[in-house]
Amino acid sequence: MNQLSEIPSANTPESETLSEHVFRHIQAAIIKGEIKPGSKISEPELARTYGISRGPLREAIHRLEGQKLVVRVPHVGARVVSLGLEELVELYQIRESLEGMACRLAAERMTDAEILELRQVLETHEQDASFQAGVGYYQQEGDHDFHYRIIQGSRNRTLTRMLCDELYQLVRMYRIQFSATPHRPRQAFAEHHRILDAIADRDGELAELLMKRHIAASRRNIERQLDTQHQPEHAVVSAASANKNRGES
Repeated sequence: MNQLSEIPSANTPESETLSEHVFRHIQAAIIKGEIKPGSKISEPELARTYGISRGPLREAIHRLEGQKLVVRVPHVGARVVSLGLEELVELYQIRESLEGMACRLAAERMTDAEILELRQVLETHEQDASFQAGVGYYQQEGDHDFHYRIIQGSRNRTLTRMLCDELYQLVRMYRIQFSATPHRPRQAFAEHHRILDAIADRDGELAELLMKRHIAASRRNIERQLDTQHQPEHAVVSAASANKNRGES
């Protein structure tokens, strides 16, 4: 496991418990990929890294399990989650359905002031250095997150609990991991603007459709990337041989 940055010290603010501090830093390291998917969570190593007892550390790990970022594997212990293609597709199918519904409700229920704030969120995204360089999408969380704001704007407590609490950090992990695909950041940003225009027009049906298409496009992007990464080696060799034979004929 990689050494984590920003190790907390004895000067941790009194308003934040040591367990909370450790939780936030391990959470960020997992989401950013500093701790790789599938990595074993070593309590002794983390306890040494942070200079804390096992009690607060176990509390932090338990919270990470609640966010689906850490899973318990029988006879192995805690590991960082690593979803296969089928599981990722299922996660995005859930997002497509539920966030589409949230978008339709947001078009009906968000106030004009909230819609204006959402436009300001997109303006902030556009100024992000990674986005302008075309190498990634703005990945701040909570109120700085376009999707989070829309879900909150749905005023549906069950949807909010499912999408902003239970699945939120797991989804962020994969959004960040696959956000650097060439051209995808600009496409996603344009899709966000069209979704917001539909919300502003109070067209819930169109807003829902556009959000579903947006998430479906992200799912297809993930499928393409994973398919490329896991292309069988013999297929690559066969293609190379075929090219060679064509060159010799």
